[in-house]
Amino acid sequence: MLVNEKTYQTVWMEGSSVFMIQQNLLPFEFSIYECPTYWDTCMAITDMIVRGAGAIGAAAGYAMAQAFLLSQNKTKAITIREARQDIENTRPTAKNLFYAVERVYQAGLISPENAVVEAQKVALQDTQDSKAIGEYGSQLIKKRANILTHCNAGWLAFVDYGTALAPIYLAKRQGKDVFVYVDETRPRNQGAKLTAWELQNDGIPHVIIPDNASATLMAEGKVDMVIVGADRIAANGDVANKIGTLEKAILAKEFDVPFYVAAPSSTFDKECKSGKEIPIEERSQDEVLYQTGIDTNGNRVKVLVASPESKAYNPAFDVTPAKYIQGIITEHGIIKAHATSVKKLLETIES
Repeated sequence: MLVNEKTYQTVWMEGSSVFMIQQNLLPFEFSIYECPTYWDTCMAITDMIVRGAGAIGAAAGYAMAQAFLLSQNKTKAITIREARQDIENTRPTAKNLFYAVERVYQAGLISPENAVVEAQKVALQDTQDSKAIGEYGSQLIKKRANILTHCNAGWLAFVDYGTALAPIYLAKRQGKDVFVYVDETRPRNQGAKLTAWELQNDGIPHVIIPDNASATLMAEGKVDMVIVGADRIAANGDVANKIGTLEKAILAKEFDVPFYVAAPSSTFDKECKSGKEIPIEERSQDEVLYQTGIDTNGNRVKVLVASPESKAYNPAFDVTPAKYIQGIITEHGIIKAHATSVKKLLETIES
């Protein structure tokens, strides 16, 4: 994507360092963050400097490659298995992370150089898959459409293109009249900060809405479809995504609004029978109790926005049962959120 007339990917590797767009500074500041070691990349994932299913996967793959490179240096020797565990412990819900780490780990057993090559392949595949998702998903968008999305599943959440936003970007390029309702996505406001920034950057009409405004908009017939991303999809079609996705799906079902999930096949977990088996990450309560922004002088500030003595519960994801999902947009086409369809898709890929 173009930013200030320059083309960027969300995350990439040069030499032994991993570079990424520093997402926790957006939309107020655009900056590139360097991770010289695998541990730096791990911390970047944990601290959400890089976030989003595909971007996490690519970053984790690069981190695994960095670990193999570091293992060559006897003065900084590490145990590859320990490094792998460190990487996999950064974010437990996103399936793409484990998929990428496994691929790069197996490649690295041949040589560290092979690990780097495989990590680059993972990132390239993420970009190609996202582009294909955009092509299939855009077919669902009519000439005029009001679309609601939750969290950020655009190019910032992947190496490029994105998933939930990819069909919207392509629809715009096809000359379709699209308008996007952007959920703010509390508590970290990825919608208000990241999705809105992306759409503004691409010239797509949109408005940021409170998370609890969706029901009213759907009841008034102002939403034609909902498209969201996914962090893990179970074998039966249940989907884990950013907290708040489940309530959007229930509302869409109630008001007869098509609800789609956009995700590459690397997000599917065939070993996970249903959404009940998906681990849900619980993050710091400070994300709920405090908000970060800029003051009138442009200075970054962190302010308490809740009762000072109260505690907070902060699950990062929820699980949407397959019955609420109209379809899953993948790089291989649009499938039903059903065990049979998921199994057929994965068998086709493996063959």
